[in-house]
Amino acid sequence: MWLYIIIGLFFIVMGLAVHVFKWYFLISGYNTMSKEKKANVDTEGLGRLMGLYSYINGSVFIVVGVLQALDLKQGLTGALAFFGISTIYLLIKAQKYDGNIYDRDGKLRKGAGKQLILPYGIIVVTLVSVAVLMYFSSQATKVTILEEGLKIHGMYGDVYTWENIEAVKLIEALPAIEMRTNGSAVGSNLKGHFKTKELGKVKLFVDTQKPPFIYFEADDRVVIFNMKNADETQEIMGEISRRTEQGKAIAPGPADLDG
Repeated sequence: MWLYIIIGLFFIVMGLAVHVFKWYFLISGYNTMSKEKKANVDTEGLGRLMGLYSYINGSVFIVVGVLQALDLKQGLTGALAFFGISTIYLLIKAQKYDGNIYDRDGKLRKGAGKQLILPYGIIVVTLVSVAVLMYFSSQATKVTILEEGLKIHGMYGDVYTWENIEAVKLIEALPAIEMRTNGSAVGSNLKGHFKTKELGKVKLFVDTQKPPFIYFEADDRVVIFNMKNADETQEIMGEISRRTEQGKAIAPGPADLDG
């Protein structure tokens, strides 16, 4: 909660610094220009653009912080998407205020196109990276039953050996999620590390709209996942239960260990 509010306040302060107090040296790239090139930059217009960008994004993050305080998490994904889109818009629009690139009629100056390669290249790479991340994050959880254990595929996946898997059970509802610590959240698809109210740190591979969920503990860690539908989740649950119970049945008891 407080993290998003602090980020929001930081954005607003930066917007005021550039827009109102005219601290243009904070603008990336402008402070490294020569005096001749700085004279060709519409700093007032650029400062106004950056101020608007900062005020809006700061307000959005503060609203997200308030929603977090009210246990309403739905606003986070939209806020991050808005931040990404507005940042791309800023990078494109900001070039129009640079008189070293565009003339007064808004036409690209001869030979100035090379200066646009870097910002536009960053935009393309960002868009592709976000698209790839969102695609894989929105896919149903994929698991493989191995001889040695359960393998959960994906960026945050791992192999959990049968002898280390404990407290396996089906649950109909997830614990209350307080925040994402290292993971992805695309719509109802949550993957990675999250902090919950009841269980503390957990690892999730779930579509929150498709219960039930398989809960288990391994290596002092709570893992919760589900499949693309309830039937498949039930099927995987049965296989995990069979494997873990089988492992316990063949585990050596005290008499065996004593010889």
